[in-house]
Amino acid sequence: MGNVMAYSGITTKVRAMSAKLLKEKDYDTIVGLGTVTEAIEYLKDKTAYAPYVERMDVSLYHRGNVEKILYQSLFDDYSRIFRFAGMEQKTFLKLYWKRYEVDLINYCLRIVFNHYEKPFDLEYKKEFFDRYSQISIDRLITSKNIDELVDNLRDTEYYGALARIRDSGAGTLFDYDLALDLYYFSTMWKKGKRVLKGHEQKIFLKDYGMKIDLLNLQWIYRAKKYYHMLPPDIYSMTIPIHYRIKVEEFKTLVETPTLEQFEAEVEKTYYAGKYNYMQTDKTLEQMYRDCLRKLYLTDKRNDPYSIAIVNTYLFLKEEEIYKLTTALECIRYGLTKGETLGYLGGVNQ
Repeated sequence: MGNVMAYSGITTKVRAMSAKLLKEKDYDTIVGLGTVTEAIEYLKDKTAYAPYVERMDVSLYHRGNVEKILYQSLFDDYSRIFRFAGMEQKTFLKLYWKRYEVDLINYCLRIVFNHYEKPFDLEYKKEFFDRYSQISIDRLITSKNIDELVDNLRDTEYYGALARIRDSGAGTLFDYDLALDLYYFSTMWKKGKRVLKGHEQKIFLKDYGMKIDLLNLQWIYRAKKYYHMLPPDIYSMTIPIHYRIKVEEFKTLVETPTLEQFEAEVEKTYYAGKYNYMQTDKTLEQMYRDCLRKLYLTDKRNDPYSIAIVNTYLFLKEEEIYKLTTALECIRYGLTKGETLGYLGGVNQ
């Protein structure tokens, strides 16, 4: 009864927001439109993005600007949930925000590594990062190279992981990405155990444990198929946490000599039985998202008065943004409706 009382307000709020997520019929309509302009105009009609699109001039109707307003909508939703949250819920939300910090650092890494001529385009995130984050966008946008970028993160928890790569003198973009990912997931696992209690902790660890397992399966597959990496190198790029895939299973997956044997070993894992992992013609990324979607929707159904309601909503909102930006890109390149739906790989429920 205590959890129901603690979550009644936030659950009601999130359910109201969930009702505004796009439905299968919306995606079917959007991918059937002939131009990007028509697709963006559709978002003005009875969708959560209407207030943001209304403020845009037609001359700004392209993916970059649309992606900004989609993320502004996401961050606004996060802010609404945060305002309704109690202390324990805020603890979870502060943990969740770290994924947006990692996304921001990844964006900045690409700017400085690839020497983009265009400046950092982060103003639309600044309000939210000033409010919720340890990272200063004002400092990050002054970074002209990797040394300055790492130094501008000195007062954050990410500095140590990135400084070690920088100080080695041999850091590639891949090295920085890997160090950031390994730090993020390991830290989230430890902090989730420490700051969340009881049933909330159990839900959090299940979600993150399964996410880590699924990411490791993806990374091992890619390492074998595309880079022909040896086991010692594969071990170095995987997250050293095992949830449903036990240590011996994991060792076998990494050390199988061929891709075919790896796929046969995957068929023996928990995920193959529960989610038909690798038994469809979808990409690994699509299968990964499908598995997470089923996991989060099951959590929400089984525990509606818990952090599951928040976790699931934010996941579905992020999925919606991914699908909308993918659909707009497909329309821009003239793909057929069927081809575009294939790239979307399913819809929110």
